[in-house]
Amino acid sequence: MYGKGLLTGLGITLKHFFGKAVTEQYPEQRPKLSPRFQGFLALDTGKCTACGICANSCPNGVITVSSERDENKKRYLTGYKVELEYCLFCGLCVEACPQEALSWTQEFEHACYHREDTVYKLYELTASREAVAASNS
Repeated sequence: MYGKGLLTGLGITLKHFFGKAVTEQYPEQRPKLSPRFQGFLALDTGKCTACGICANSCPNGVITVSSERDENKKRYLTGYKVELEYCLFCGLCVEACPQEALSWTQEFEHACYHREDTVYKLYELTASREAVAASNS
C-alpha cells in the first residue's frame, strides 16, 4: 500500500522534472504581458487640454494637473504629477479622459529606494510661456 503511493508520487515528480520549464530568467528574459496590463501611465501632451477631469475622477486624488491661461484665455498644460504610492491602478483616469491623452504602458518596474521617488512626474514644464506658445502653434 505504501509502496504504490510512493511510486505514484515519484512518477509525478519525474514527469515535471523532465517536462518543459516554466520559470523565466527575469532580468535576461522579459515576461510576455497581456495587452490589458496596467503599468505606468503615459501622457500625450499634444492631446491634453489640462481640463482636470482625470484628476477629478481619481478616487484617491493622486493626480495633480497644473495649467495656465494665455492671452487668448486658452488653457495649456504646465505640469502633470501622479503620486504612485497611493494609486489604485483602477484606470478611472484613463477612461475619463475625453481627449484620450492618458494610456497605460507595459512598464512594470515600480520599485524605488526612497518614498519621495514614487511621485511620478509625467510632465513638468520648465520652459517659458513664450516657448510653449511657439511649440503649440
